[in-house]
Amino acid sequence: MASLDIALLVAYFVGVGGVGYWSSRKSQDSSQSYFLSGRSVGWFAIGASLFASNISAEHFIGLAGSGASSGLAVGQFEWLACFILLLLGWLFVPFYIRLGVFTMPEFLETRYNSHCRTYLSAVSLIAYVFTKISVALWAASMVLHTILGWDMWTGAIVLLLATGLYTAVGGLRAVIYTELFQAFILIAGGVFLTVAAISEVGGLGALSGGVEPEFFNLWKGFEHPDFPWTGILFGAPILGIWYWCTDQMIVQRTLAAKSIAEAQRGAVFAGFLKLLPVFILVLPGVAGRILYPETVPNDMYAKLVDELLPVGVKGLVVAALLAALMSSLAAVFNSSSTLVVMDFYKKWRPQAGEKELVRSGQFATIVLVVVGLLWLPFIGKMSEQLFVYLQSVQAYISPPIAAVFLAGLLWRRANASAAFTVLCTGFLLGAVRFIAEIGVRLEWNMWTPLVKLAEINFLHFAILLFGVSLVVLFVVSILTSPPTERNLSIFPKREEGLAVDMATRGRSLNIGLSVLLVAIVLAFWAYFSPVFFK
Repeated sequence: MASLDIALLVAYFVGVGGVGYWSSRKSQDSSQSYFLSGRSVGWFAIGASLFASNISAEHFIGLAGSGASSGLAVGQFEWLACFILLLLGWLFVPFYIRLGVFTMPEFLETRYNSHCRTYLSAVSLIAYVFTKISVALWAASMVLHTILGWDMWTGAIVLLLATGLYTAVGGLRAVIYTELFQAFILIAGGVFLTVAAISEVGGLGALSGGVEPEFFNLWKGFEHPDFPWTGILFGAPILGIWYWCTDQMIVQRTLAAKSIAEAQRGAVFAGFLKLLPVFILVLPGVAGRILYPETVPNDMYAKLVDELLPVGVKGLVVAALLAALMSSLAAVFNSSSTLVVMDFYKKWRPQAGEKELVRSGQFATIVLVVVGLLWLPFIGKMSEQLFVYLQSVQAYISPPIAAVFLAGLLWRRANASAAFTVLCTGFLLGAVRFIAEIGVRLEWNMWTPLVKLAEINFLHFAILLFGVSLVVLFVVSILTSPPTERNLSIFPKREEGLAVDMATRGRSLNIGLSVLLVAIVLAFWAYFSPVFFK
């Protein structure tokens, strides 16, 4: 990288530091200020923060790699997220904000019982530490080594300390406003690379003619190993509900909104931003397939950056990669510290004052940074494939969580006994599938039904597990005592209704934008189908 590129990277870190310092000045007054930014964040910052928290370096590497190997089909997950974000805004957010909860496990305790809260808190923290933080650090070390030549320790330590510093000091407010800054850095970097790649190929016509028409078909057959249309339509939304509507790392941004209407518009804005990755991350990978057919898919993004971008622009795109890495890492640190303090520390010390809760959150963030540093030698010895296994754990535990949340909002008869039974049963079934899949890949001598279970596409398995969870929840709820009045306090009184609760200024605009977003996604689905690309 040239001096100008290095200067842009330095400017990026200075910018992040400046935004983090500016936004953290009022974050330590109370626990609500520190963990929820005083519930004063506007829709624009919420939407950008949702987008930046979601996009990480594995998106840059993975989406470009999938585009190079199989085309646009991987983009289905991006466009499906638009629908799920609307579900977050219109169904889930009004309940969360109306109750004034800090965490998703806290909501489960109100709707069901403390056992459900403890389960979700513990599972979330374990998943964050052993999958999200580890994967983020692994992706960071790979990207920085490939593009900058940094070794694993240098890159990971720089990112851990820089991200941990402003997250610990400034809390959610610092995280949200640095993510607002980072979101547009990563979008700009993606746009520059897309334009460069398509220009190098010879334009959009040359791009569409340079690969098989199947590359531009979003809809794959039932037997497709990765993206069967049945799994996309019915399985991916289940995982999306868990991720976008019930995962603390994502939902915490909407809890910081000024009002329900602001949170809804932020979710809709994030939906519009989620239209972009197919064009700025997947499409460059397709162009790379034409330009560099011998390149391994996971190396495609780095290859495009290295070969196509001029001095200065290369620094901007590397800054975009760092923005993606740091925004996701900051989101994990902040949401994990919130879970530790609100779901464990505060229950252990109910007499703790506001300042003590803030200091506990800062200390929890520092501990997570230390855990990340201690994890580095282990990361260096792990294979890429094992990280794929670790990530798949989330896909196997999410359907029962999605079932419990959805039933809790849509069916008043769902009770605590049923919810906890579903969480435990779903966890066990997911663990069986996870172990069976590892056994098949390592060629263990296993019982035939386990082999068959492991061979089911993971999206189809999600459908199966979600269905089992709903059946168990229904049966146990019917056979046991109905929920208490406290459990049903999440619902507004009949004379209020959610419509009244949401009837704030700007609601009509939110509805119009939501309809527009749905229309755009449906148009994309229709265009990128076998009808047009034969």
